[in-house]
Amino acid sequence: MSFIDKLALIVVSERKTLAARTRGEEIFFTPGGKREPGETDEEALVREIKEELSVDIVTDTIKPFGVFTAQAFGKPEGTMVRITCFTADYVGTPIPGSEIEELRFISTAERNSTTVTGQLILDDLKMKNLID
Repeated sequence: MSFIDKLALIVVSERKTLAARTRGEEIFFTPGGKREPGETDEEALVREIKEELSVDIVTDTIKPFGVFTAQAFGKPEGTMVRITCFTADYVGTPIPGSEIEELRFISTAERNSTTVTGQLILDDLKMKNLID
């Protein structure tokens, strides 16, 4: 079994969570991405969120949220993705970065529009009474 290790930012507003859709894809995911060699989790999160959402994370507000693991979307069976999620304040208004076609706030009613890990994150947010 192989693992893809990613980081993501949980953004909740009006009882929905922010999701992003990459150009040419139909499925939404939690904004974030992979570490570059030598990057800390914090450095990678700041860079990925700047690239995807065009906002600047306030680094001293980064807090762990949870780790979610499931079959990786679009990868061979047995390829798992492990997403370490964080919350943080940021400066700016999220707008789609160069790789992102659409940003949308979603609730559990739209769980089928996201990946399996995205669904796990939605379920966790709902269980914690943060989203509908």
